[in-house]
This record gives sequence, structure tokens and C-alpha cells, in this order.
Amino acid sequence: MIEVILVDKDNVQIGTAEKMEAHRQGLLHRAFSIFIFKSNGEFLLQQRAPGKYHNGGLWTNTCCSHPLPGEDTLNAACRRLSEEMGFSTRLTPAFNFIYNATFDNGLTEHEFDHVFTGIYDGEIKADKAEVSDYCYKKLEDITDSVQTHPQKYTEWFKIALPKIKTFHEKNFNKL
Repeated sequence: MIEVILVDKDNVQIGTAEKMEAHRQGLLHRAFSIFIFKSNGEFLLQQRAPGKYHNGGLWTNTCCSHPLPGEDTLNAACRRLSEEMGFSTRLTPAFNFIYNATFDNGLTEHEFDHVFTGIYDGEIKADKAEVSDYCYKKLEDITDSVQTHPQKYTEWFKIALPKIKTFHEKNFNKL
């Protein structure tokens, strides 16, 4: 049984819950999203595997998940990036946001999302149980695609994309 960390709107831990139960009840919990760029500025997108418990087949940020109870969020992000995408790189905190989205299968993502970013130009060995495809694209091309085909992307990605664009423009050379 995988548990998630329940938090209040200020990201203060208030308990834990079984992951699927937290998603069934729409409980606010801690999560993270990772945005990886190549050194030329292109962004690494992943397409979620069709068998994922929600949003299977949709395109999204490089990696996302939840820290385990007692696990530091940055350490969890590093662990999960290696497990899911098959590589490691230095991650930098970018920003946080809260979002709440309900899906057709009755599950709700209500997350306090910690966003991390990093740079990586090496080989990718994605876990096929998690990732069905991946590609690098320019942020402008992704933004255009999200505007013309929003149904192809996860809800949290559509919320985070304008924020990561702003962060990237101000900070890419500092990463």
C-alpha cells in the first residue's frame, strides 16, 4: 500500500492516506513535477503509459509523483526521475502551486505540487510501465500544441506550463 502525505494549503503535513483513497476523496496531498531541459533549451515531454490509473496516454512534464511519508520532496523527485526516466541529474526547486482536477474515472488530483527543473543531455531509459513515449520540443511549440490540442495534455501540465516558461526565461542560464 502506497501512502501520500496529506497537507494543508500552506504545505504543512496533517496526516497520511492511502494513495488511491486520497485520489478518490480529493484530499490535498504533496506531489512534485519535474521539468527537464536539454542544454539547448528544449524541454523533455513524456507520454504517460496507457495503463496509468489516470491520464494514461496523455503528454505531460518529464516526471511527476508523490514523496512517501517521511521522505524529503527533493530526494523523492530524484528517486522517481531515476526510476521512471532512467537517468539522474541535479534538480533545482522552481515554484509550487495547488491544483484540483477531477477526471472521468471519478478520481481527483488535489495536489500541492512542488516543481523542480534540471538539465540533461544524456541517454534516457524510460520505464515502459510508466512512459509510452518521450520527446524533446521547444517551449513555444509545446505552448502552441497545448492551445490547439489541449485534450492531449494532463491538467497539471497545462497549469504549470506558463509558470515554467516564465521561470525558464528568467533562470535557464543559472541552472
